[in-house]
Amino acid sequence: MSGSVNLLHLSQSSYSTLLFNRSKFYQGLYALPTMKIYAFCFSKQMQTTSYEVVNGSYLETSHSKQENKTKDTTPVTSDMVGAFQKLPMVMPSIDIYYSALRKARRVSPTKGIANAAKREKNKGAKQLDALMKELTLPLKIYKEKFPNKKHLHPYERSLVELTLGDGNYEEVLGKVDSLRKKLVSVGKEHASLCAQSSTKREAEERLAEGIKRLEEIFHSDGKAVDELMQIAKSLRAMPVVDLEMPTLCLVGAPNVGKSSLVRILSTGKPEICNYPFTTRGILMGHITLSYQNFQVTDTPGILRRRDEDRNNLEKLTLAVLTHLPTAILFVHDLTGECGTSPSDQFLIYQEIKERFSTHLWIDVVSKCDLLQESPVFYVTEDSEADHSELLKYRKMGPEGAIRVSVKSQVGINELKSRVHKLLVSQSARLNIQQPEVRTTISPPRKTFL
Repeated sequence: MSGSVNLLHLSQSSYSTLLFNRSKFYQGLYALPTMKIYAFCFSKQMQTTSYEVVNGSYLETSHSKQENKTKDTTPVTSDMVGAFQKLPMVMPSIDIYYSALRKARRVSPTKGIANAAKREKNKGAKQLDALMKELTLPLKIYKEKFPNKKHLHPYERSLVELTLGDGNYEEVLGKVDSLRKKLVSVGKEHASLCAQSSTKREAEERLAEGIKRLEEIFHSDGKAVDELMQIAKSLRAMPVVDLEMPTLCLVGAPNVGKSSLVRILSTGKPEICNYPFTTRGILMGHITLSYQNFQVTDTPGILRRRDEDRNNLEKLTLAVLTHLPTAILFVHDLTGECGTSPSDQFLIYQEIKERFSTHLWIDVVSKCDLLQESPVFYVTEDSEADHSELLKYRKMGPEGAIRVSVKSQVGINELKSRVHKLLVSQSARLNIQQPEVRTTISPPRKTFL
């Protein structure tokens, strides 16, 4: 018994001591300066990269800036290419309609309706509603999945404008969305009328009228869906460019031999024909040198004229040079076979060289096996002109140019070696320009002890 009392006494004493010590602890704590603990939340923003044109060339810029005062709710521009490969498959309008009609026909009335008239009007309203939804669902998907043109990378935005025509892409998407809205309105209207029928026969007639009306609208305006299907096919066929992979772009007048060099340098297999503008789009190939992967792109030829007079093929070439981080292989044909005089090629060369002066560059004189001792002069040219630089160009091409012949393989090995060095330099340039991923610190939240 006494042992129990002592034990109880010890427990109470220990408890009193604990209370006393805790009181002293808090008194000392309160005497300290008030401490504030801040919890920081770190979040990584998606790194986006675009290219700003300066003097006709590209400079990398970042769009991941955070506004200090107001939160920016504007959708962020997608700066990565490849949006066209993510486009949804678009069904022909006639397939959409008959698929929707079959599904709507299988809709049955709500169970438990004994009255024939009520059962028929219930079935009619449900079938019209189902038909409207089946018709508009794919249209809604197309509207959501096809990217807004202003959110595309500038390179792909240029491809859309130059391939489809300025404004055509947005116009077709607008027509598809207008068709969707019209179908929703008419479908709901006729479903409501069917639900208000007083007899079975009236419900059947209103069902037939509603189906006919939806069919007329879809067949009348559904051609916008077929236009969108063709647009999707065209865009999906566009070459995808890896912005982080060094890219060599072949440039020059039409028919100077760019495509032949692409076939030798890369995996690309462009069409080779002896007429201007053989290349009717951007063709992409790849090179693997010393276990490194590079891109090579063949572009349509450029003629000597003002930008406003250029056709869309020429504008495609300028879009590639303007919006993509490329090195340039400029091809010259001084044999007189390409259809563009050496004098005009010289002026084109000077324009592009000045316009894209910051690009890495190689000059190639093609078809050297056909070059003659004396320079080639067209009848439209002045053979007596004393422009020393032009006279030198007509005979030798630009200073430092590599002379090559695809037919005899002259200069091909030297060209491959120079291209490899150029692309390695391009790779180093891209790595230097690649900005570091930034982290954004959210405003501190106060937490008190």
